Amino acid sequence: MRYHWLYVLAFLTATPLADFATPLAPWGDVRVKHAWSSVPASWETLGCPSAGTTIDLYIALNPRHDNALIDALYEVSDPKHPRYGAHLSKEQVAELVRPHPETLEFVTSWLAHHGVRPSSISTTHGGGWLTVSNVLVSQANEMLGASYQLYRHAKVNDTIIRTVSYALPDVLHAHIQAVAPTTYFASIRTQRRTPPRRPVKAAAVLAEAEATSGKPVTVLSSRTTSSQLRWLYNTYAYVPTAADRNTLGIFGYRREYPSVTDLTRFMSNFRSDVQPPSLATFTVELVNGGKYNPDNPGKEANLNVQYASAMAYPTPIIFYSIGGSEKMSDSGEPLPGDVELESLGYLLRKADIPQTISISYGTPENIVPEEYARVVCILYAQFGTRGVSVLYPSGNDGVGEDCKDESGGVRFVPEYPASCPYLTAVGGTTEFSPEVAAPLSGGGFSEHFSRPVYQDVVVSAFLERQGTQYAGLYNPAGRGIPDIAAQALELPIYFRNVCINEAGTSGSVPIVAGVISLLNDYLIANGRPPLGFLNIRLYDDGFAGLNDITSGSNPGCGTNGFSAVPGWDPVRPRQTCFIHFRRWLICVA
Repeated sequence: MRYHWLYVLAFLTATPLADFATPLAPWGDVRVKHAWSSVPASWETLGCPSAGTTIDLYIALNPRHDNALIDALYEVSDPKHPRYGAHLSKEQVAELVRPHPETLEFVTSWLAHHGVRPSSISTTHGGGWLTVSNVLVSQANEMLGASYQLYRHAKVNDTIIRTVSYALPDVLHAHIQAVAPTTYFASIRTQRRTPPRRPVKAAAVLAEAEATSGKPVTVLSSRTTSSQLRWLYNTYAYVPTAADRNTLGIFGYRREYPSVTDLTRFMSNFRSDVQPPSLATFTVELVNGGKYNPDNPGKEANLNVQYASAMAYPTPIIFYSIGGSEKMSDSGEPLPGDVELESLGYLLRKADIPQTISISYGTPENIVPEEYARVVCILYAQFGTRGVSVLYPSGNDGVGEDCKDESGGVRFVPEYPASCPYLTAVGGTTEFSPEVAAPLSGGGFSEHFSRPVYQDVVVSAFLERQGTQYAGLYNPAGRGIPDIAAQALELPIYFRNVCINEAGTSGSVPIVAGVISLLNDYLIANGRPPLGFLNIRLYDDGFAGLNDITSGSNPGCGTNGFSAVPGWDPVRPRQTCFIHFRRWLICVA
């Protein structure tokens, strides 16, 4: 049963606290909240942090009504609902996720029992979380029945403070959804790869298209240039007019910085209509101790900014340079703070957020604790409810890379956060006429999230066609990814003033984000609300504005992976290579 969010607000305000009264239980009666059987792969133990080391703890609290936020998200995102487009303010969302006063009383009493000062506790992340600052590691061990250690990633050399298990008093399990950082071992990775060479016939096809159609297609060997993309997705004739009200945000992690000089060179070569090319630029905001050094650019950051700019110019772009666990303190140990929670919290505190957010990072879902994934996924639902489209890559490993489960069997591995049903997962394509699924395109079915109702029809049809192939290797009841796709191979960028090729769904995301931003520009210029959470529309009348990818596959886990077929599939769904832009204008008009 779904509830109208205004009714829920009235209910929450009117319901007496006495109706929820629960006798206080002793704090000593504890139960494990989450535990790993061993230290996750690629992480090595460095021993205990030094005495006096502190961490920040983030505590996700149960809301007063479990369904209020998601009900509101579906209402404002469904074109068939009377409240479509009536996005909520920061304050209205805070009311929907606010915990019951009894929950606050229980949790703050527990914290006080362990000597936590009230001055170190703040309400964060839209009102549904508590952040406890500067907690001694020894104190956190006692509170959570944990054993925090220093861990280093063998491949990328990140150092973090984590525990392989933690527990809570039994009475708090009904009030606390998750605590972080605890058992989430992950190193945020880019979804960029060294591109395989694509057949030159793709360039020949475009050259022929240019000759017969008169459309502005620039062919450079077999590379996918921004001119080709604007032709392919039919955006070349649209000129944005709401640049004073429409913004595109890009998240940057791992000390990856974009270069204005490289962007100017890129625009000069691939968007010759922008004169002078130096008009294309971006602003930088520093988050969680992030830095910005334009003299030390990163390929990932350049890829994101250059393709978002090429597709959406002159829409303003904000690059959020986000510090993280790889940043060390003077003592040589990690600074406190969870990088994902800090970056999302930074934006949720703002009254105004970019209408489109492009994030080209991720991690395998199987190393993310389910309760952590779920509470962070709800944060993405907050963005959608506020009218923001959040896009993540579906990954570059097909159906998975390291696919052994705890029993030694094979299990496909989807990408997180792409597996969250409250954001839009972007896969990869290649070729042009027709487009086909790029073999690196991540896709599959979530183990943490069940299939959302908006996917029921198309995913059921795919599963019926799929039959028993790969039975037992994936979760057929899980949320299917990706939701949409765009070109992912042979993407030229400028890096340190040299043109190089990049590939991966890291590039697909800013391409799609650029097109979404253009659609938002059209809507805003005509006095309409932005698209917000895309998926409900994508799986409904949005099909009319999309191309269907029917060939290709995404091999992985020692298999050929799933095959692209007519309609949705977990390689490149029908919502593929999204966007014939002009058809989508008809859909949203």
